[in-house]
Amino acid sequence: MIRARRTCVTAVAVLAALAGSPGLAQAEQPHASGLLGATDDNPLPPGWRIDGEGGARKLVWRAPKTVPMGDARVEFRTGDRLLGVPKPARDGRTFRLALGERLPEQLTTLQVTAAGRRLDVVADDGHRSGSRVARIPAQAPANGVDPGRPGSYRTVTGEYDLDPVRLPGYAAPVEMTAKVVAPKGGTGSRPLALFLHGRHSTCYKPGSEDDVARDWPCADGYKPIPSYLGYLRDQQLLASQGYVTVSISANGINAQDQETEDAGAQARSSLVRQHLARWADWAAPGSSAPAVVREAAKADLSQVLLVGHSRGGEGVNRAAMDSLSPPPAAEDGYRGPVRWKVRGTVLIAPTIFGRNPVADVPSVTLLPGCDGDVSDLQGQDFVDGTRGISRGTALHSAVYMVGANHNYFNSEWTPGEAVAPARDDFGTDPEQPDPVCAPGAATRLTAAQQHKAGATYIAAAARLFLAGDDRVRPLLDGSGKRAPSADPARVLTHAVGGRRSAGFLPDGGAKVTGARLCSAIDPDPAMSCLDPEAPGSSPHFASWETEQETGRSAVDLKWSAPGTAARITPAEPLSLGDSQKLALRVFVPPNTTGTKFDVSVTDSSDRRVTLGSVRVDGLPGSANTASHWAQELRVPLSAATRAGLDLRHVKSLEVTPRSQSGRAWLMDAWGWAPGTPRVKAAALPRVDVGRTIVKEGDSGTRTYRIPVEISGHGSGQVRVYVLDPDSGRSENRLVTVRPGSDAIDVPVEVKGDTVYGDDVEHDIAVKAVRNAVVGKYRGGIIVENDDPEPVITLSPVADRVTEGETLTWRLSLDAPAAVDLWEPVRVLPVTEGAELSTKDVDPQWLKDSSGDVPDPERPLSDASLWVWVNIPPGSSSVDFVVPTVRDQVAEPAESMRLALTDRNAEPLPDRPVLTGTVLDKP
Repeated sequence: MIRARRTCVTAVAVLAALAGSPGLAQAEQPHASGLLGATDDNPLPPGWRIDGEGGARKLVWRAPKTVPMGDARVEFRTGDRLLGVPKPARDGRTFRLALGERLPEQLTTLQVTAAGRRLDVVADDGHRSGSRVARIPAQAPANGVDPGRPGSYRTVTGEYDLDPVRLPGYAAPVEMTAKVVAPKGGTGSRPLALFLHGRHSTCYKPGSEDDVARDWPCADGYKPIPSYLGYLRDQQLLASQGYVTVSISANGINAQDQETEDAGAQARSSLVRQHLARWADWAAPGSSAPAVVREAAKADLSQVLLVGHSRGGEGVNRAAMDSLSPPPAAEDGYRGPVRWKVRGTVLIAPTIFGRNPVADVPSVTLLPGCDGDVSDLQGQDFVDGTRGISRGTALHSAVYMVGANHNYFNSEWTPGEAVAPARDDFGTDPEQPDPVCAPGAATRLTAAQQHKAGATYIAAAARLFLAGDDRVRPLLDGSGKRAPSADPARVLTHAVGGRRSAGFLPDGGAKVTGARLCSAIDPDPAMSCLDPEAPGSSPHFASWETEQETGRSAVDLKWSAPGTAARITPAEPLSLGDSQKLALRVFVPPNTTGTKFDVSVTDSSDRRVTLGSVRVDGLPGSANTASHWAQELRVPLSAATRAGLDLRHVKSLEVTPRSQSGRAWLMDAWGWAPGTPRVKAAALPRVDVGRTIVKEGDSGTRTYRIPVEISGHGSGQVRVYVLDPDSGRSENRLVTVRPGSDAIDVPVEVKGDTVYGDDVEHDIAVKAVRNAVVGKYRGGIIVENDDPEPVITLSPVADRVTEGETLTWRLSLDAPAAVDLWEPVRVLPVTEGAELSTKDVDPQWLKDSSGDVPDPERPLSDASLWVWVNIPPGSSSVDFVVPTVRDQVAEPAESMRLALTDRNAEPLPDRPVLTGTVLDKP
């Protein structure tokens, strides 16, 4: 299950610090809506509250309107630190994260994000990157082959619906339903393309405009949302070209993956392989295949393309991984043999929470420039994250589609086409429309244009990876060609792998002069590649589980006059002898134009040659887009050959700005040659991190070790991040792993006690560095508190006072706790006599306690006085005080009533309601 990321919280008596006198336990007060409001002293932003009992304390955020179910993970953060992944309530507005009694140190910086996009504030687009008018990129020349044109095969269409399957960690069985579109009959076998949709609402009420649910199975009166039918046009195009296609349904996973730690990646992999196993069965003579499968051409399971949208993208990536190296059996929902060969993947606006791409399976990743769901375009790591991992022969292509959103690749997520309620995920403020992505903007695609472009590039991947037609490669590898079938979409590409070699990478000991070596993820602005206050973001720098990462760097060039070269010198000279060109991946700020560079190389004999010049324009972008994306720029190596440069021993690369001023970031540079090499997967070790739950015990000290399984073959390196359970900060180390070894050895010392405290989570996160695969990337040990929560009672200390004195009650514990406790106390209306008014108490106390003011004068119980009292660790009691004020008005005795309550502000039925009385000053 997805557990509270308790690694990022510390015990602090936040509210007690608000008190005006020692011992005053101060309040975080809800207004009439029940939400915690922000006042000058209140540490919680609007919309937040703290809820729950004892060790089940929760940090709660309620959105002003429904947050649609999507693929990006909703996360609670404080500043740069991840607090955890909250669970959504059925209302789609309320999100809860278990915290025990501990609270983040910085309550004022609480944030709700999804793929780097703030959900709790309206985006401030007042300062945009560059011009407010988005520039449409120039149209690229047409490629010689256009994969978007339909083929000549006659097709057959149908569905199958098999018995559902049970997957580990999922209470409800998952459907085995699919749509098949395939060439009709004939002899021989045809390649198979399998589609997996992403995370979307699962059920809808027919006839309603917005009544959707995330249940499974659907409740009475609701129907399943057929997300798996949303790729029918893509399937029809591929089938006409000779591919058997199947699109599978995953509603059962979507409805339950919020309970899983990996957001459903392993379950989706299991479901994909369950379907592939059925197709392998049906390929055998005499099998009892569904009718549509019998009518279709036989599927060639040695030629499989997996296509996944959003979380489906991460799912098919995991399926490709699991087909090469099996996952731990206890977590796998498919236990049979692998009777298929995955030749490539297409990942449409994908998530990659694990940052664990499969380096030895070729891929194409579609990145929509107006993605309003996975808005940080984290799928870029399916390209960047493969560098240096394995042999490097698999082509990994990134396809940036200007003006495309997240949903419109699936017609069942598209308004006007879907049977269920659907929406434009980007969204826009009609009073301040986004210059790039608002509907009707020159750069924004219509749904039909986007779907057509998507189908074209899916077909390009099929033609390259399955048919082996190298003529379509220029559409995918940064060669700057276009498929006319995708017009008018502007599509840019870059790639790593293939026939690239000799990478100039900022990491790995390279020396940089004349520019700044920056870090993709670092809380220090002096080290970070992008200013956190700058508008927009970069897919290359999408955040992960830690606030700082080692080994993700770029070269940051900034100049105010032309001519100062940035030099990158790798640890050892590189060979470009088999290359035709040098390919650089460079990005410049969005909406900028005309940035120019000279590109030079120097060999080991200090002979330097300028290869040529390049020019790059920024992508259309705004504060709401991830448009800091690298474009591939190539210069021929012919000048170096003519000059007699030793291309087998190139010691440095220089990039010299020729524009008057500007800024640019160099991601890497590679030797490039045409062609698509044959890919053979290396036998690599695989790492999967498990999770163990232990009781703390009453005494003694025990040492546990975080469970890690290392399987597979060979030797490789991974980076292990050990997350501190108090601060959330991490330490990391490079570890060499071999199958069956205990190389990742992280001990956790647990001290038993008899004092009530929190559950504590000791976690690690693992990333592949070289010659390794990582499946389940995060896990650890949860130490459960096994001591009873103290019983808290409320008793009077001074409950009959003269005006100007202080009413005092004491909250007492029957035993001290090891953590902060928060106990709600509510002021109730009196049942007889006169009640204290808002003008009978100290005005500052009233403001601190409720955010309210004395005027207009009213009974004290009408002032939203529901006070959460903090009892610090080790304390046996704390006083709740109400300072009264003396006035010149003759009054009868006045009173107030006080009670301990539950988390819904209802008085506890087994506790007394106490009364305090204030007498007039004689």
